[in-house]
Amino acid sequence: MSLQTTSSQTIGPYLHIGLTWLVTDNLAGPGVTGEKIMVEGRILDGDGQPVNDAVVEIWQANAHGRYPHPEDAQDKPLEPAFKGFGRVTTDSEGAFRFTTIKPGRVPAPGGGVQAPHLNVTLFTRGLLKHLITRMYFPDDPANADDPVLRSVPAERRATLIASTMAGKSSALRWNIVLQGTDETVFFEY
Repeated sequence: MSLQTTSSQTIGPYLHIGLTWLVTDNLAGPGVTGEKIMVEGRILDGDGQPVNDAVVEIWQANAHGRYPHPEDAQDKPLEPAFKGFGRVTTDSEGAFRFTTIKPGRVPAPGGGVQAPHLNVTLFTRGLLKHLITRMYFPDDPANADDPVLRSVPAERRATLIASTMAGKSSALRWNIVLQGTDETVFFEY
C-alpha cells in the first residue's frame, strides 16, 4: 500500500455533492446588450488528465465596463438582467461551459483601463486554497496595454488568452492547466 499523494487526488471528490443547485452557466439573459459569447474549456491536472470535479466561477463587468456590484459607482449603464457572476462544475472529461457577453473595459488600479477579461476562480480536489486567474479575449488590441497581462512574462501570457473556435466566431476555447510546463498563470490577491 502506498500512502503517497498523487497530483490528481489528495483531498477527495466532494465538489459535486450538493452544489449542482448553485450552477449558473448563462450570465446574459434576454435584453442584455453586448456581444454574446460562449466560453468552453477543460480543466487538466499536472499529468494532463481531466479534473472531473472542479468548480469554475467567473466574475465580470457588463458590455459597458461596469460590474453589477454596489461598490462599482462608475457613471456607466447598469443592466439588471446581467448577472456578472457564473458558476459551473466540470463534467467527466473536465469540461466546462459558460454563455455570457464580452465585457467592456474597466478601470485599472492606479489609473488607466484594463483589457476586457473574465476573472476566474477555481476550486477542486487537491487544493487547500482556491486558484485565481483571468481569461482574456483573442486578438483584442487592448491586451497589449493591460497592466495585469503585461505583468506576466511574455512567454506565459498565452495561457491567459482564449482562442476562437474554428467556424464559430462567438465561441471561445480556454483550457486551464493546474501544473506542469503548460500551467495556466495564477494570481495571488
